Amino acid sequence: MSIVHSDGLGQFQHDNATPHASRVATKWLQEHSSDFRHFHWPPKSPDMNIIEDIWDALLHVVEKRSPQPRTSMDLLTALQDSWCEFPPGYLQTLVEAMSHRFASLLRAHGDPTRY
Repeated sequence: MSIVHSDGLGQFQHDNATPHASRVATKWLQEHSSDFRHFHWPPKSPDMNIIEDIWDALLHVVEKRSPQPRTSMDLLTALQDSWCEFPPGYLQTLVEAMSHRFASLLRAHGDPTRY
């Protein structure tokens, strides 16, 4: 965090999925809590994280590639190429949809939503 956000303004966030809320992960976060700010999300609520949409879009583009990536380097290249193929404004659209996602999550009291 100190490398990416040397200004100290970075925030760590995760969706509280079971693996992220394990004793080991929770202990690590507590031990390093002074190193960064931690944004608390509702438990098991990936609905708020646009990275899920981005990974899904990348997956679909990479799956359509021919030939399929066979090595980790092929996969990295395919992901980088696919990232560059996102239509202009795609990421901005996801960001702009966040207010709707937050509102849906609040209405659902933290339960899964259909935004």
